[in-house]
Amino acid sequence: MDEIAPLSARSVMLSLLLGSHPDRMSAAELIRAGEHFGIPAATVRVALTRAVAAGDLRRDPATEAGQSAGYALGERLAARQRRQDEAVLDAETAWKGAWEMAVVVVTGRTGAERAALREQLASYRLAELREGVWTRPANLRRPRGYADETVLGTFTATPDEDPAALAARLWDLTTWAREGRRLLRRLERTTAPAPRLAVAAHVVRHLAADPLLPAALLPADWPAGAMRTAYAAYQDELRELAISSSR
Repeated sequence: MDEIAPLSARSVMLSLLLGSHPDRMSAAELIRAGEHFGIPAATVRVALTRAVAAGDLRRDPATEAGQSAGYALGERLAARQRRQDEAVLDAETAWKGAWEMAVVVVTGRTGAERAALREQLASYRLAELREGVWTRPANLRRPRGYADETVLGTFTATPDEDPAALAARLWDLTTWAREGRRLLRRLERTTAPAPRLAVAAHVVRHLAADPLLPAALLPADWPAGAMRTAYAAYQDELRELAISSSR
């Protein structure tokens, strides 16, 4: 089984805040947490400074008396945390067979505009059926924010073909499940703090790519539920670490 590389100091800091609710920790808390992962205080400070300069983090002033200023996620990573939470928490509603559909109805856009729209639709877990036509089962509770895009026509539709076959064509479910089971086994057997954090980061990144399909469309032994449970338990570990670091 391939080894998973340890996270850099900056990635450790970002992972701690991505797994924290609220997404705020003081510099002292992050330094003490860094010690748990074998990162010297000076290295943590440099990593935080560079993360702020890159826009990954922002300095967060004290909001209560006696509370020190700290760090919180920047706008891009805050959006990533919301998608991450959707992947980890129960995001589904009852599915009645309908599919969401978004169709590009405007031509003449720049390459950058097309790429941005593709990224946006993928973030809503739609898959591209053909160029300009995106779809997925209508089983998620999240709002369809992409429907506000003026270049799109949006619909609710029911495919004529077998929906399980369509889902298997749109997403490589076999490969996703195989990698998910591999990561789950790795997380279960990794105990050292820094390697365990690195594996957990891969787990949540993989969950972010889960299409969140209805159970009726998934292959047998789909590992996402077990991965969510395992990652939620790891988040509890990080919360305990944050609490102990604040003492």
